[in-house]
Amino acid sequence: MEAALSFPPFPVTDPVGEALHALRMDGVFYGRSELGAPWGITLPATPGCLWFHVVTSGGCRLAVDGQDEIVLRPGELALVPHGTGHALRSAPGAFAPDIRAIPHPMLDDRYALLRHGGDGPLTRMVCGAVRFGHPAAGELVDRLPALLRFEPSPAGDRLQDTFRLMAAEVEDGRPGSEAVITRLADVLVIQAVRGWLERDEGARTGWLGALADDRIGRALAAVHREPHRAWTVVALAETAAMSRSAFSARFTELVGEPVMAYVTRWRMHAAVDVLSGGDVTVAEVARRFGYRSQAAFARAFLRVVGEPAGQVRRRAAGRGPAGIGAFADAI
Repeated sequence: MEAALSFPPFPVTDPVGEALHALRMDGVFYGRSELGAPWGITLPATPGCLWFHVVTSGGCRLAVDGQDEIVLRPGELALVPHGTGHALRSAPGAFAPDIRAIPHPMLDDRYALLRHGGDGPLTRMVCGAVRFGHPAAGELVDRLPALLRFEPSPAGDRLQDTFRLMAAEVEDGRPGSEAVITRLADVLVIQAVRGWLERDEGARTGWLGALADDRIGRALAAVHREPHRAWTVVALAETAAMSRSAFSARFTELVGEPVMAYVTRWRMHAAVDVLSGGDVTVAEVARRFGYRSQAAFARAFLRVVGEPAGQVRRRAAGRGPAGIGAFADAI
């Protein structure tokens, strides 16, 4: 690999924002529901997806497999981060058929309208599923609890500001509301995950926690932003404005692995991201990430990812651009 370039130190003033930017969130499916009591819906397990449910009017009961049932009221948001199967009901014991058995016309390739239930009081909701695009997202998502609930803050907060905008779009049904609702839903999910990262000490370990360190965070942010650079311990120590020995020791202490092991792992995560596009060759990706030998890149990729780079590319190419539509068809 070519000699590394050194960079002036720069602060990571927003470690949470840096983490969320690095992980990248993609919306997969959204649905606006009008549900008359009695009603119920069961959502099947969807591995790799984070589900969200926002009640804009009325209320519901949410039961996640293996968790206690919770009640959601207007202005409340629930996240089911691990794609676990779960059910929504108007009342305890209400029949909750699989959503795949309930007609829900698709307004576009990822936005559905669901009208379901009886003639009783109406509940309006916005629900959906998102994926974090970066392979390293698994470390963040795995730390999230099986169910997260966010209640309105008496003092008001940005989460509630976003919710009020969404509720207005749901109630008004103006032209273009679907586009506005999907974007606001993405903002709500990011705000919720950000809130969890900021308040939960369990989230602040490994590289997620190390981002908050004034010096190590600079080095991590540099690797995340430019994984293709031929980083060395010396170059990253300079970025952190530390001596090589002090930097190496502190990096390992905070992140949990040596510097160059982390650089290689993140680089391979980034390579998975590129290969998953399906439109570049393994040789091109190897060159992009600074490997003069495709064989050396292939060995590093297999060691870190656990499968050959060519297999990742072939699977992505075979899947093509229909991933979102196929997911929507499945539910």
